[in-house]
Amino acid sequence: MDTSLAGPPSPQPSRANGNIQLGPSANPNARPTDFDFLKVIGKGNYGKQSHIMAERNVLLKNVRHPFLVGLRYSFQTPEKLYFVLDYVNGGELFFHLQRERRFLEPRARFYAAEVASAIGYLHSLNIIYRDLKPENILLDCQGHIVLTDFGLCKEGVEPKETTSTFCGTPEYLAPEVLRKEPYDRAVDWWCLGAVLYEMLQGLPPFYSQDVAQMYDNILHQPLQIPGGRTVAACDLLQGLLHKDQKQRLGSKADFLEIKNHVFFSPINWDDLYHKRLIPPFNPNVEGPADLKHFDPEFTQEAVSKSIGCTPDTVASSSGASSAFLGFSYAQEDNDLLDC
Repeated sequence: MDTSLAGPPSPQPSRANGNIQLGPSANPNARPTDFDFLKVIGKGNYGKQSHIMAERNVLLKNVRHPFLVGLRYSFQTPEKLYFVLDYVNGGELFFHLQRERRFLEPRARFYAAEVASAIGYLHSLNIIYRDLKPENILLDCQGHIVLTDFGLCKEGVEPKETTSTFCGTPEYLAPEVLRKEPYDRAVDWWCLGAVLYEMLQGLPPFYSQDVAQMYDNILHQPLQIPGGRTVAACDLLQGLLHKDQKQRLGSKADFLEIKNHVFFSPINWDDLYHKRLIPPFNPNVEGPADLKHFDPEFTQEAVSKSIGCTPDTVASSSGASSAFLGFSYAQEDNDLLDC
């Protein structure tokens, strides 16, 4: 699954604050040859049928939230499925964390607050995210977070309802998932705690190179918080990383409990949502073509001809694969957001 930087279909894009804003195509049935494929900027591992449709469905609901990546188009050819998403070039949180090793509390608080806002919004739509990790958190050109990759989302989970699919990334799996017990949306707050811990300490909370040992740590070892953290940070981490999902912070009133925690008392949530808070770090990108925050492993790779040179045929609803009926989408004018 390739992730490529593609130029937009006609008309030409408008630009705001250094990001590309894709306008709708004159032809709502977008196709590969409507785009110029410029650079490879990343690659995914795989996409399963159910994951692809779940991601498409969740992406359609993201357009109204400032910290979730938006979908501009989705379409299919007889050979491939395509998502055209917002272009975000401030780098993965994982990239910046690897370079700086850890963040000071104010910076970690800012990112955690924006992530929590995004997760809270998904929960309000009865969606559990289930794969929160630094690799899925991007920074935009101004330094605000953008949550991406919704292939493991679970839709239609009402408050207090549970699901049981074993999925996620080993370092961030909650104890109830490892125990293969039914779990609810509190699983996302565990993951937020794991990401916050990693931002502050440089590694996930129960990390071991031995995966079996790491799982045992998650299930049985107490949380160790090194010195130098504020009382508020320690309390939040203890609350989010509580092994009992019923006692975990967020298990009762969901996002409201996170917002009201003393660690976030410096945050004005309305200002946060409307991006009136100045990010603590500016990626300093020089425009859409600035790829310095992408791994050269990808950007130096040639774009596969098979991506953009697929025969100029878009699968119609009558000719589409029965597995992906309803996949295609083109964003309306009034759905576009200013960057």
